[in-house]
Amino acid sequence: MIRSRHGGRRRNEATADLNITAFMNLMVILVPFLLITAVFSRLAVLELNLPGSSSEPVEPQDMTFQLEVIVRKDKIEIGDRNQGLLGVYPNSDDGYDYDALSEKLAEIKDGYPQKTDAAILLESDIAYDTLVQVMDRVRIAETIEEEEVVRSDLFPDISIGDAPVIAEGA
Repeated sequence: MIRSRHGGRRRNEATADLNITAFMNLMVILVPFLLITAVFSRLAVLELNLPGSSSEPVEPQDMTFQLEVIVRKDKIEIGDRNQGLLGVYPNSDDGYDYDALSEKLAEIKDGYPQKTDAAILLESDIAYDTLVQVMDRVRIAETIEEEEVVRSDLFPDISIGDAPVIAEGA
């Protein structure tokens, strides 16, 4: 009887096969699902800027039109940083008057067609939904022509900041 070098015992030379059928089935289902849902999960990013300081001295030749939309708890004000208020739209029983805001912004755009920037200034504790509604009205005008909604850019370059504080006696 011949013995092997390792003490006469034979090693079990049969190796276990790796069964990856279940894993492959999972991948066949998971990959198309991820590809399909990836199309619907796009994020829209809106680039915003900080408005410049209104306390800086301005040279008379540098006094260009600077649109500001100030959102307060009880009204929306539209104005020029250098000239003052252009319109005040108090809240109705239904909330902010977004239609009047849109009309005034379209009127201002007609007067300044090259102007693309605007500052939205908010008082504290203004709801996020209100900010989104105002931003939508400042960026895009919607008109109805021949039973179709036509969108046009108004002031797409938006800056966001804090509204100036109203003095107690005002």
